[in-house]
Amino acid sequence: MQQQRTTGRKVPNDYVAIVQQACEKVKGFADLYWELKRSISINGKSQSCLVNYSRQLAHLALHYDRMPLDLDPDQVMDYLHFIKCNGNVSPSFFNFTVHGMRYVCKMRGLEYKQYSLPGLKGPRKLPVILNGSEIKAMLRVCTYPKHRLIIGLCYGCGLRASEIQYLKPADADLERGMLHIRQGKGSKDRCLPLGELLCRGIQQYLIGTVPAQYLFGSSDGVAMTRAGVLYVVKNAKKKAGITKDVHTHTLRHTYATHLLEQGVNILIIKDLLGHKQIETTMTYLHVAKPMMGNVFSPLDSLYGLV
Repeated sequence: MQQQRTTGRKVPNDYVAIVQQACEKVKGFADLYWELKRSISINGKSQSCLVNYSRQLAHLALHYDRMPLDLDPDQVMDYLHFIKCNGNVSPSFFNFTVHGMRYVCKMRGLEYKQYSLPGLKGPRKLPVILNGSEIKAMLRVCTYPKHRLIIGLCYGCGLRASEIQYLKPADADLERGMLHIRQGKGSKDRCLPLGELLCRGIQQYLIGTVPAQYLFGSSDGVAMTRAGVLYVVKNAKKKAGITKDVHTHTLRHTYATHLLEQGVNILIIKDLLGHKQIETTMTYLHVAKPMMGNVFSPLDSLYGLV
């Protein structure tokens, strides 16, 4: 089995080896892996789903030398207990084992409840949001126009790291001031307003740079890596002296929150972000600053200041 290419994500070091082992040693696993690969492709799931699910199912199959779906509930629960108690195993290892079992059950028309799989409820954390001064500081400290433009697009259009990676010059319609995001998360296209500053920034960037294929790719047409996008953001955050935990997605969260604070309808923000469910977008209601005049501190009211 050849190593699969994943879009902007690092493949676990043992992925190929562990799946290959399971295909060779556990009867029926090769067929299950092929079904899983086909189902994920047909349903438009990401390549990382195939990597994570098949890897964890291979570990489970090799642990018992049996097909995962041939196990009884006690065996599944014993294995989950085993990895939960293993201090060297990450929480994601546990979670992807459960998600992988659920997926193959659904794929084969089985009730995953028969395996007594636990519910997965992670800790509810609100996103980190930057203020306007912090965004300006990050843009100001960028030495290279390319880095400034990357941060500008992450914040000014709310782009994901993978969307930054695969942007092409033709995706930016500078005359109309629109940016076409092709095959974003969930294999969906969407169009976003660029605004005057980003149009000007892209225009100036293209004067001094002739991209081979991707806007921020190398001269031989290779896309920028996800780690490269993260480095740009982390480096600017460090230079700007920001102490908050900032990642590429922080700028996307900030984009959505600032639009909400400036009165943009949450349904429009949902479409701009490319969210499938409005519940995902509603997270920003918990971090957005309330519109002044509607909400005030009761302490100020107590002393007659409002």
